[in-house]
Amino acid sequence: MEKRERLSSRIGFILISVGCAVGLGNVWRFPYITGKYGGAAFVLIYLGFLAILGLPIMVMEFSVGRASQRSAARSFHVLEPKGSKWHIASWLIMAGNYVLMMFYTTVAGWMLIYIKKMVAGEFAQETVDTGAVFNEMLGSPTGMVGGMLVVVVLGTLVCSIGLQKGVERITKWMMSLLFVILLVLCVRSVTLPGAGEGLAFYLVPDFSKITEAGIGNVLYAAMGQAFFTLSLGIGAMAIFGSYVNRERSLTGEALNVCVLDTVVAFLAGLIIFPACFAFDVNPGEGPGLVFVTLPNIFQQMAGGRIFGTLFFVFMSFAALSTVIAVFQNIISFYQDLLGFGKRKAAIVNGIVIAILSIPCALGFNLWSGVQPLGFDIQGFEDFIISNNILPIGSLIYLVFCTWRYGWGWKKFTEEADSGKGLKFPKWSRVYVAYILPVIVLVIFVMGYLQAFGGR
Repeated sequence: MEKRERLSSRIGFILISVGCAVGLGNVWRFPYITGKYGGAAFVLIYLGFLAILGLPIMVMEFSVGRASQRSAARSFHVLEPKGSKWHIASWLIMAGNYVLMMFYTTVAGWMLIYIKKMVAGEFAQETVDTGAVFNEMLGSPTGMVGGMLVVVVLGTLVCSIGLQKGVERITKWMMSLLFVILLVLCVRSVTLPGAGEGLAFYLVPDFSKITEAGIGNVLYAAMGQAFFTLSLGIGAMAIFGSYVNRERSLTGEALNVCVLDTVVAFLAGLIIFPACFAFDVNPGEGPGLVFVTLPNIFQQMAGGRIFGTLFFVFMSFAALSTVIAVFQNIISFYQDLLGFGKRKAAIVNGIVIAILSIPCALGFNLWSGVQPLGFDIQGFEDFIISNNILPIGSLIYLVFCTWRYGWGWKKFTEEADSGKGLKFPKWSRVYVAYILPVIVLVIFVMGYLQAFGGR
């Protein structure tokens, strides 16, 4: 077995963790549900849930990884009480990483395809039907599989180079450029004629809008976004915790990750809402906002071809940073379980993930008739991970870190508090051990009610 690698710097750890957390949920889902559920008032509620839901579970994942010095494949084996069966959970968590990659690679491929379309000027004419362009892309088996394969090859190459030279170095560059592009696009969007109305909608809370949307709907949407945006429950954060030393406390590091993740989502809103209001477009139009509505805006905007290209480069970085982080987690499973070297593990899993991702890539065209449980293939895979594995995995980490039948509160807090920085609040024990698990269960049940309640 190769000697365990380490991240070279604290900033590398933070940016890789942010790269894993920052994904399409930040820049695709966050703006449209913010638009749908009341703008600034929704954002405030979301931030509250992020602090009380996402942050504690992230600290727990980091702590399990750092204490065990293993990936999720072996971390429970190392830390569980003798004779207990917590290690069984590792199989569910490992499966979650594969399911996520099965559809995320295809969606990341969409971003790369749209960069090409923007550069080629496909949206340059105002008469172009952006909805038809998007549907044409989905309807092409060659295009869908090709885009997915490019993403898988990129992930394989980056991770095969190694943790420091590949994953850490490239993620640092991607995340740095992502923030630069975000700021450029924000400046362009907020200076559009008529952008002020969008800024007011996004930045000035109007709590009457929450009543209009339904308080229950708003609370669940905010709760779900706060829970899912950080990629918790599949050990993707635990693996990066295993690569760092004990110089800094993990609560402070988790807070840094949450803040930067939120900054990306917030800045994405500063791009989208002013632009939507400037061109009289509904910002709550759903997932089609990115692929149909925004290209329509870019084609009406001066310099829209340049800014549209930059936007999809930004989206690609957000998607690829998550792909690389999860790919690294999967590689670590093989290193811990089978003693594979990083290159062998990367190549084997590149092939495996490419094969597993084919159904999603073909689910919009050749296999569009396949409808498990009434979902299309991508929707079904998303349902498995988002509505099942993420909440169940998070619940496992919560109980394992707080109950005496698992790793336990004392050992968890000792690990989390090791090093300089913010300490995990001792007064929160009852909340994280008994109340937060109930909240996660509510999210789990509500996800099923939303998925099947109307059928």
